[in-house]
Amino acid sequence: MSLETFIRAYVECALWSSTDNSDETGGEPLDKNYTADDIAPEARATMEADCASFYNDPANQEALALWDDSQAGHDFWLTRNGHGAGFWDRFTGGEEEKAGEHLTKASKPYGSCDLYVGDDGRIYCA
Repeated sequence: MSLETFIRAYVECALWSSTDNSDETGGEPLDKNYTADDIAPEARATMEADCASFYNDPANQEALALWDDSQAGHDFWLTRNGHGAGFWDRFTGGEEEKAGEHLTKASKPYGSCDLYVGDDGRIYCA
């Protein structure tokens, strides 16, 4: 298990699923024009702290063992932000479905993190 892989996938998913709000349709996905290096240090620190807290929570360890770390990081971003996919829909039936339900519930206390581009061109989380 690798927290670094989990965080990298979480950040990639955040940039992929968020837009720059540059027009009335929402604009371009952030990953078209920005990279993880464009995330403001304070936003990056918050993202990493949330990931570490979730990933290292002993209550989540058994369930997370059923996910690949990259997949889990991606699903944590989607689930915490209420996207139409995430931990809850990865598997149907059995232990995996129960694990997905557990991780979905465990994601919700983190609330949402909406990325936006600041006036300085850096990415922040509201």
